[in-house]
This record gives sequence, structure tokens and C-alpha cells, in this order.
Amino acid sequence: MALLRGAAAVVTDSGGVQEETTFLRVPCLTLRPNTERPITISSGSNRLITQAELSSAVLKACAAGPYQGELPPLWDGAAGPRIARGISGWLADHGR
Repeated sequence: MALLRGAAAVVTDSGGVQEETTFLRVPCLTLRPNTERPITISSGSNRLITQAELSSAVLKACAAGPYQGELPPLWDGAAGPRIARGISGWLADHGR
């Protein structure tokens, strides 16, 4: 995460990295024809590229700066507290 946070842009083929860069607002370029994280594409934080596009895409992403768009719903860094509330509620409802 520290490396991602300090990056001007990231080139990856990892779905997890696509999510992390979106949350950190670091432009992401995915060197694949598809992704299992399509919300990163539709939100605009990630772009699918080919090897032929790599150089120009990196230069463009670095020049554009951090991703300024909206984060996907619930990508607010507060998943832990939401999960804890859900578990606490379930435990309370089931008498434990």
C-alpha cells in the first residue's frame, strides 16, 4: 500500500491492485483485455490497455494526476465498522 500510495500511476494485471489504486486515487492501467473489477473501469479510476498503448498511457496517466472522480459506493474505508455492526446485530438477534 505504501508503494501504491506514493505512485504517480500504476500498471498492473492484479484485481486487488485495481481496487487499492481506486481507493487511493492513484491512476491505474491494467495490462489485460478484461477485468474482474469492472467498477474500477466504469468509475474511471482504471483503464484497460494493450502493450502497444503502454508508454503513451503511462505518460498520460502521470500527467493527469490523481483520480478525481467519485469512489464506488461503500468504498469509504469503513468496511470494518460496518462488518462489526452486522456481526453484533446478528449475535444480538440470535441470543449469543
